[in-house]
Amino acid sequence: MEAFKTPNLKAPRFRADTYEVLNKEFFDRFRKKHPQYKKIEDKELRKIIKTFNKGIFQNVIDNRNGVQLPESIGWLFIGTCQPSKKKNIDFAKSRKYGVKVANKNWDSDGKLAKIFFTSRALKHKMKNREFWSFSASREFKRSVAKSYPENWNMYVEVDPRQQLKAAYKSKESGIQLNKKYEKEALKNYNEFDL
Repeated sequence: MEAFKTPNLKAPRFRADTYEVLNKEFFDRFRKKHPQYKKIEDKELRKIIKTFNKGIFQNVIDNRNGVQLPESIGWLFIGTCQPSKKKNIDFAKSRKYGVKVANKNWDSDGKLAKIFFTSRALKHKMKNREFWSFSASREFKRSVAKSYPENWNMYVEVDPRQQLKAAYKSKESGIQLNKKYEKEALKNYNEFDL
């Protein structure tokens, strides 16, 4: 057992610069492009955007295949990955016991959940697709962390040695054909019944 060195909570921290997308300039450009929404306040627009985003991430969590984003921006889905090779330390337990305690993800059989965004698995290519990126909100990450241990075997397993586009295409063809069978199989699935 390796001793755990508790971090200094009063030490200086590095904070990356943050960029707010929903700023005054964004709302001004939006109103210029869509003059019919000129009377809606910034607060209401923020609420509409947040509600829409919640709907998208809830669909990503509920659907095995994920969600295609509007305007063919890309595809969002949750993938099951193999455990990482380096130790995943549980800091709360390590502080409590004074030794390094690894988090083994026993609820999900050692597998990890990752949120994937790709703009390459779409039917139609989008111009400048390599400029799009995605970073999940804290609420999205926490929702995935909460629901994944319960339904971890439902999500697509992603092979780290294979390109995401090829992996998704091969999975997609099988998913399309066996969708009806898959729903029935998941309803009647019992891991203890061999």
